[in-house]
Amino acid sequence: MTSQHQNTPSSEQIRRAPKVLLHDHLDGGLRPGTIVELARDAGYSGLPETDPDKLGIWFREAADSGSLERYLETFAHTCAVMQTRAALVRVAAECAEDLAADGVVYAEVRYAPEQHLEAGLSLEEVVEAVNEGFRVGERRAKEDGNRIRVGALLTAMRHAARSLEIAELANRYRDQSGGGVVGFDIAGAEAGFPPTRHLDAFEYLKRENNHFTIHAGEAFGLPSIWQALQWCGADRLGHGVRIIDDIQVREDGSVELGRLASYVRDKRIPLELCPSSNLQTGAASSYADHPIGLLRRLHFRATVNTDNRLMSGTSMSREFEHLVDAFGYTLDDMAWFSVNAMKSAFIPFDERLAMINDVIKPGYAELKSEWLFKQTASTSSSAASEE
Repeated sequence: MTSQHQNTPSSEQIRRAPKVLLHDHLDGGLRPGTIVELARDAGYSGLPETDPDKLGIWFREAADSGSLERYLETFAHTCAVMQTRAALVRVAAECAEDLAADGVVYAEVRYAPEQHLEAGLSLEEVVEAVNEGFRVGERRAKEDGNRIRVGALLTAMRHAARSLEIAELANRYRDQSGGGVVGFDIAGAEAGFPPTRHLDAFEYLKRENNHFTIHAGEAFGLPSIWQALQWCGADRLGHGVRIIDDIQVREDGSVELGRLASYVRDKRIPLELCPSSNLQTGAASSYADHPIGLLRRLHFRATVNTDNRLMSGTSMSREFEHLVDAFGYTLDDMAWFSVNAMKSAFIPFDERLAMINDVIKPGYAELKSEWLFKQTASTSSSAASEE
C-alpha cells in the first residue's frame, strides 16, 4: 500500500528511477524527426505533415480522435518507413537510446516481422536488423552513462494466418548471444479474432518451453482474457485491464473477486497495463479512474507500460507522473511496480533476480536516501532559524 509518510517523487526523481517496461511497440515509438527523414530517403510521400513537431502532434491527435480508422492510419505511416535493414537498425537503436535516457533499465519491445517485408526483406533479415539495432542502442546508451537491456518480442497479427511461422521464428532466435528474441505475442483487433484461432502457435511454443504474452482484455473483455489463459496458456496478459469487469466493489468499500479475477491474482499472472493508451481506447475515463489503482490495492501482479510512446505522447516517466498525481504513489509504489515487471520478464530467473537485487532495489534505495538527507537538512535549517 502507499506509504503516506514517504515523499512524493519529483519528475526528476521519476526519470532517474530504474524502470522496467514489458509492453512497448517498436512501430509505435519512433521519433517524429526520424519518420520525416526515413520517409524522404524512401520516397514515401504519404505523411500528413513533414515538420517533425507538427507530425508528432498529428500522431497524438489521431490517436485521441476516437476513430479506429484514423488510429490505425498512424501505424501505416510508421511501418511504411520501416521497410529496409538500415531503417530498422536505426529505429531499434533509437528506441533503446530513448528508453535508457528515460531511466528504463530493462525493456521488452515488440514488433510484427510480417509488417516489414514490402521492400524485399525476409523475416530473418527483419529480426536480425532489429536485434542489431537494439545492441547498437544499448552501446550508445552506455556511452551516455545509461544502462539498458532490451529483448525483442515477435508479434503475429491475429487477423492473419502466419502465427505458427512467427512462433517458429521466435524460437529460432531465442538463444542468440548478446540478447535477442525473448518471447512471442499476438496483437490486433480482439473482436472477431479470438486467440484460439492461433492455438497451433501456442501449442508449439509450449512444447518448446518458450514464453508468450497475448494481447487480451484491452477492448473485448473477460472472454478474451479467459481464452488467452485457459485455452492458450499465456504467461502474461497484454493489457488485461478488463479483468476489472470481474471485480465487484460494494457500497461499503468491500471487494468481491469473480472466479477469473481470483485465478489471475492467485496465479500471479502479470498484467501489462498501459494507462495512457487505455484512456485513448476508452478503458478508463481518467487516470484517477483507471483500474490500476484498485488492482494495485488488491495486489494483482500489475505492471506499468507505455504501449505506443509516439501515439500516446508518453514515456515511462510520464506514465508514472500521471499515476503519482492520480493516486499519490511514492518511490515505494514505483519500486513495487518495477519489481513486479522484472519478476515477469521473459529472461532467465537468475538474470531477473540480479536486475532486481543489483539494479532496481539499490536505485530506489539511493533515491529514497536523497529524500531523507534533504529532510534532515531542512529540519536542521528550521531549527537553526528558530534559535
